[in-house]
Amino acid sequence: MTANGNPASGGDRGGARRRSFFQQRRFEIKSPRQRNQDRDDRARVNGARRRSLEAQIHNAIVEHLRLRSEPGVLWLHCPNGERRDKVTGTKLKRMGVLAGASDFLLWHGGNSFALELKARGGRLSEAQLDFLARFNDAGGHSACAEGLDRALACLSAWGLLRGRVQ
Repeated sequence: MTANGNPASGGDRGGARRRSFFQQRRFEIKSPRQRNQDRDDRARVNGARRRSLEAQIHNAIVEHLRLRSEPGVLWLHCPNGERRDKVTGTKLKRMGVLAGASDFLLWHGGNSFALELKARGGRLSEAQLDFLARFNDAGGHSACAEGLDRALACLSAWGLLRGRVQ
C-alpha cells in the first residue's frame, strides 16, 4: 500500500486503479452516420426476429388448414415476401406477381378471402394496405391478423375451419 491507502502497483489487482462508476462505463461519442448505422443494425435484427416469428405463425396456420379446413376450401400461399435478386424480381413482376399480396388467399362457397399474417408489433406496408383495399373492392373479404390465435379466429369466423382449437 502506498501512503494514501491505494494499492501499490504490484497489488492483488495487477496494478489497476479502482475506477468510479462513470469511469467504468465507456461513453462513446458517435457521429450521426454511426448512430444511423447502429439503428439500422438493430432494426435488421428485430426485423429478422419478426420474420422468423411470422414464419412460425405461418407454418402453424398451414397445419391447421391441412388438418381442419372445411370440405371445398381451396387455399394457397403467395410467396411474395422472400428476398430476390434484381433479375428474378423483374422476371416475376413481368409474370404478374403483385406487390403486397396477402400471405394466404382462400376460396369457399363462392367467396374469396385474403389473410395477412403479422407477428406482434408488425405493421402493414403501403403495398399490403393497397392490396387489401383492392381485394375488398373486388368483393372479397380480407383481414390482417396479429398472432396465431387471431388468425385462427378469423379463419373460423369465415367458416373455413372445422372443430375448435383445444
